[in-house]
Amino acid sequence: MTKPNILIFMVDQLNGTLFPDGPAPWLHVPHLRALAARSTRFAQCYTASPLCAPGRAAFMTGQLPSATGVYDNAAEFASSLPTYAHHLRRAGYQTCLSGKMHFVGPDQLHGFEERLTTDVYPPDFGWTPDYRKPGERIDWWYHNMGSVTGAGVAEITNQLEYDDEVAYHAVRKIYDLGRGQDARPWCLTVSFTHPHDPYVARRQFWDLYADCDHLMPEVGPICYEDQDPHSQRIFDANDWRSFDLTDRDVQRSRRAYFANISYLDSKIGEVLAALDGVRQTENTVILFVSDHGDMLGARGLWFKMSFLEGSARVPMMIAAPDMAPGLVSAPVSNIDVCPTLCDLAGVSMEEIAPWTTGESLVPLGQGALRQAPVAMEYAAEASYAPMVSLRSGAWKLNRCVLDPDQLFNLDNDPHELVNRADDPDCADVMARLGAEVAARWDLAAFDAAVRESQARRLIVYEALRQGGYYPWDYQPLQKASERYMRNHMDLNILEEAQRFPRGQ
Repeated sequence: MTKPNILIFMVDQLNGTLFPDGPAPWLHVPHLRALAARSTRFAQCYTASPLCAPGRAAFMTGQLPSATGVYDNAAEFASSLPTYAHHLRRAGYQTCLSGKMHFVGPDQLHGFEERLTTDVYPPDFGWTPDYRKPGERIDWWYHNMGSVTGAGVAEITNQLEYDDEVAYHAVRKIYDLGRGQDARPWCLTVSFTHPHDPYVARRQFWDLYADCDHLMPEVGPICYEDQDPHSQRIFDANDWRSFDLTDRDVQRSRRAYFANISYLDSKIGEVLAALDGVRQTENTVILFVSDHGDMLGARGLWFKMSFLEGSARVPMMIAAPDMAPGLVSAPVSNIDVCPTLCDLAGVSMEEIAPWTTGESLVPLGQGALRQAPVAMEYAAEASYAPMVSLRSGAWKLNRCVLDPDQLFNLDNDPHELVNRADDPDCADVMARLGAEVAARWDLAAFDAAVRESQARRLIVYEALRQGGYYPWDYQPLQKASERYMRNHMDLNILEEAQRFPRGQ
């Protein structure tokens, strides 16, 4: 049996509520819309942790941060943790990454045989939060509301430059794979940094949303005093008191965010066109997913770091021969990606099971039902102790030892405005989910592990910045002596081998 190729598109900070059944109808995304039409679409997919590095490590390993130790954006991703790239590589796949994965530590591959770009963010311990200093705000790397007040139009930015490069290398790699120099099946991960803030977009995409009816959030600002304790911590971490946000700022930020979704669509279209050009589309599984969402001004909140739907929900679509196109409404997680990819590639689930707590989603694409709850964790900036969440059916329970419990019924209250944790009518639900949370997590041990990790990393980072500095940044190398035409090659053979299709 021929194993399918696998093409993964990962994006950054894309709000899953904008993908209720594929992309919302008002988004200008023709390529994603076409992909959605032939995909199993997961309307209620959740990140394992609403922050880049922990969410991505969970996506790759199929494990929560409490298992990976990747608690925050400066926590080391251990080389000994098996990822989908390791599993597929063992099964005979070529594995390649173009773009961001926010690996922290000296290992910048984690099972990828080849990496085409460096990362957009630093791989060292410099962004380590410190639970010993609750309320400390580290201005040089924490988010602030300048991303909102500075929203607008630009032809080039740091992030546009990066994603242009990611797409360019991905297209080149698709052509190389299609020309068949290596007979192995392949897995290519193309990971963009948009639509992550800052909210700045190119004019051609900005203009698409001149008359958009969605430039203000459905739920307006909630005053600081009426926010839940964790949302207040997010406000403080984002330095909200130093900025005076206007409706115009909100509208421009959301417009740029939507514009950057369209920008991503154009880049994804370039890669898909290359895939079609080398006649690989029919034998390629295509996955589209994000690491976490963005609150986009709902309730006055921005960015991520929250278990609220805008931050925690992500889009996920899978186009695969073994999965029928259609909508799956059961809650799932991006920790399910690793076992799902392995299942689609024919890798033994018995081999994968010990290394993941995720579940294969292939049966859901064949009509099966799923009842298992979805778990989330957060232990990074704006938290003073680990937070956990369980989504089960219509219900979501959020727990932190510092805060009152939160219980929401998402069927009746999709904007999570009514906390029913103390509602007598919900006592049975609270008892059931509370018992499951207690059985899953030892929050005191979780807290101790996070604090120990932070303290170790803060010492190591300070030491490594003294004297000679040897960064862990990935340095992509080009083998110039193996490109185009060189004198150890036969020109006749080369020209024929590099042509696709041949003989036409």
